[in-house]
Amino acid sequence: MFPEYDVIVVGAGHAGCEAAAAAANMGSKVLLVTMNMHTIAQMSCNPAMGGIAKGQIVREIDALGGYSGIVSDLSTIQFRMLNKSKGPGMWSPRSQNDRELFANTWREKLEQTQNIDFWQDMVKGLIVSRGTIKGIVTGMGQEIRSKCVVLTNGTFLNGVIHIGEKQFGGGRIGEKGATGITEQLVELGFDSARLKTGTPPRIDGRSLDYSKMEVQNGDDEVVGFSYLPIKKVKPKDQRCCWITYTSPEVHEILKTGFEQSPMYQGRIKGSGPRYCPSIEDKINRFAERDRHQLFVEPEGWNTVEIYVNGFSTSLPEEVQFKALRRVAGFENCKFFRPGYAIEYDYFPPTQLKFTLETKLIANLFFAGQINGTTGYEEAACQGLMAGINASRNAKEEEPFVLKRSDAYIGVLIDDLINKGTDEPYRMFTSRAEYRTLLRQDNADLRLTRLGFDIGLASHERLTLVTEKETNVARIKKLLTEFTVDRDMAAGLLASNNSPDLNEKIRATKLLLRPGIGLKDMILAIPSLNEAIGDADPMVLEQVEIQVKYDVYIEKEHELVTKMSGLEELLIPESFNYDKLSAISTEARQKLSKIKPRTLGQASRISGVNPSDVQILMVFMGR
Repeated sequence: MFPEYDVIVVGAGHAGCEAAAAAANMGSKVLLVTMNMHTIAQMSCNPAMGGIAKGQIVREIDALGGYSGIVSDLSTIQFRMLNKSKGPGMWSPRSQNDRELFANTWREKLEQTQNIDFWQDMVKGLIVSRGTIKGIVTGMGQEIRSKCVVLTNGTFLNGVIHIGEKQFGGGRIGEKGATGITEQLVELGFDSARLKTGTPPRIDGRSLDYSKMEVQNGDDEVVGFSYLPIKKVKPKDQRCCWITYTSPEVHEILKTGFEQSPMYQGRIKGSGPRYCPSIEDKINRFAERDRHQLFVEPEGWNTVEIYVNGFSTSLPEEVQFKALRRVAGFENCKFFRPGYAIEYDYFPPTQLKFTLETKLIANLFFAGQINGTTGYEEAACQGLMAGINASRNAKEEEPFVLKRSDAYIGVLIDDLINKGTDEPYRMFTSRAEYRTLLRQDNADLRLTRLGFDIGLASHERLTLVTEKETNVARIKKLLTEFTVDRDMAAGLLASNNSPDLNEKIRATKLLLRPGIGLKDMILAIPSLNEAIGDADPMVLEQVEIQVKYDVYIEKEHELVTKMSGLEELLIPESFNYDKLSAISTEARQKLSKIKPRTLGQASRISGVNPSDVQILMVFMGR
């Protein structure tokens, strides 16, 4: 009934969709197995993509040839570029999305992708022979063979849903959990643990009084995520969101449910996301605050359903209801469904290689929440990398790995496999030491050629990047040669309270002045406008960033060069760390368990000190 596949992807969430699409677009024969064909790419939590550091990840996925950026742009109802008041290394795109349109668009993209077959069933086991994956076993008993398997089970592995004192099995509300895989993997020698996450109540938007809330509009310019010239929402057509706040009265009502809280009564054993805590956790951890911000977000173009971002909870539904009705604008709110917490199995990611292939079982890959991460974007980029490397493994090609200096994706994977995580991992710009290089605006310049070389990014993408590079170089050269005198710049400088020119200067030097932007210069100086001609706004932005931040960019390039020496010093796979008696017991144990590929990787393992790395270098004859 089934042929032998190159890659089987288990689970069709954000990780599974990207894994299947990547492997198929690289020429592998793929089977995508999901328990429900109607919940492909479901936005289980908030209907939004991107945000701080997460937006950079979506742009990197797009630059490599993934689909998350395209699907996000085609389903956006509001777009905002966050952190614009800070430097460009901190700018982060975020979209509010139509939940149903997002999922439907993803399914359409997958169905239009050659080489992907679909099968609806639960996967209850894996076929393993002599330390190598050979396929899967479904709930209906089919054995389906493949060269590689990618597990992207999300929150479904032995998932348990908690609402107050009620608890029941499930991977998502209304959907059953998956059983069998954890138990088999533990038998094979894997370590597993439990994590938890949560979601807020969904509200009938017709029952809210928006006049009591702060309006949050989208940007006047919709940049979007994808570097392809696809249709994006028009600024004037965007849906608005709102902001409201809890109060001491709301907090007191919520506290009445703490005795029935599964988290406080110990029924939930897994750790929750530190940076996206439940409302009861916020009240407990930040007792000095008398209010917390709530973001009131529409779920789509044609629905009244509202997502209450910031009110994630597993308290009894009657407590949730009573408390929300004391929030400004929610006095007459009606519930569509209550918030809940979900507890699930994950596998500490120190058991993985850089490719996301497991160390114990060859050709078996993990991606997404199974690795302890939280967030659609973190899952999607892992799925992309696992799909790429599963496809390359199936063809016996060299692995594809991104370094910390290449992409936020590289930072995420490096963090996971070296440091592990005992709480849901979330990406932040602060996790990247090279964030001036890893900006959201230049992901295509950094990654599209790499994506093209492995057969994922299209010729269209490569052509666009080449044209962008050419135009950026042309305008930068022009600015270094174009001179500006006092009369030409007078109006521009006056409007920015900047001192007049005493002599002619290069346009690049004028652009370095605080408050002076390239677009403003072009508008104020007709001859400069004529010299530059029509230019894409993204090209002008890239030129301005490269000119203004040239010194900082160069410093980070120098730092990357210095650190690359350690990254290139390979450690033999057979290296015996037990003979390093001069280093700490913790360092020996961590090195033996993780088996770093390079000295650079070894230096980033928690518990391994610089002196340990120096001793390791001596033993390696360096």
